[in-house]
Amino acid sequence: MDTRFNLFENEFAGRGMKRFAGMGALMHDSALPKATQELVSLRASQINGCGHCIDMHTKEATAAGESAVRLHLVAAWRESTVFTEAEQAALALAEEGTRLADAHQGVSDETWAQVRKHYDDDQVAALILLVALINAANRLAVITHQPGGSYEAGMFTAATG
Repeated sequence: MDTRFNLFENEFAGRGMKRFAGMGALMHDSALPKATQELVSLRASQINGCGHCIDMHTKEATAAGESAVRLHLVAAWRESTVFTEAEQAALALAEEGTRLADAHQGVSDETWAQVRKHYDDDQVAALILLVALINAANRLAVITHQPGGSYEAGMFTAATG
C-alpha cells in the first residue's frame, strides 16, 4: 500500500495536524490512566481497520509496560478476565462511540452508567475527547493510506513536538 498524501508535508494540512497533535498532548496530560488511553485507542482502531493506529498504539502501550496478553485480548475484551471494570467501561464506550452507525442509540445508558461509576468528571471528559480524537485519527490514516508496521514508540511525539 502506497501512502496517498503526507499530511505533515502540506503547509495547510501541517497546520491542522499541529492542532490535532495538541489534542493528543492534552490527552497525555489528562487524569485518564495512560493504559486506558492506549486500550481505548487500540480498540477503536481495530474496529476502524486502521493498521497505522493499531501499530502505533500497540507499540506505545508496550513501551509504557502494557502486557502482551492484554494487548492481544483487547479485541475480545468482553470474553477476557484481564481488564478491570473501569477499563471494561471505557472499552464499551469506545466501541459504542465508534460504531455510531451500527446502533440507533449511540452510547447506551448502561455503558454511560458504568463510565460514570468508574471515572470522575475530568476523566469522563478526557474519555469522550479521546474517543472522538482516535476516530478522527483513524479516518485521517485510512483515507491517506498510512500503512502499519514501521511505527516506533515516540515517533508521533517527535514528529509533532
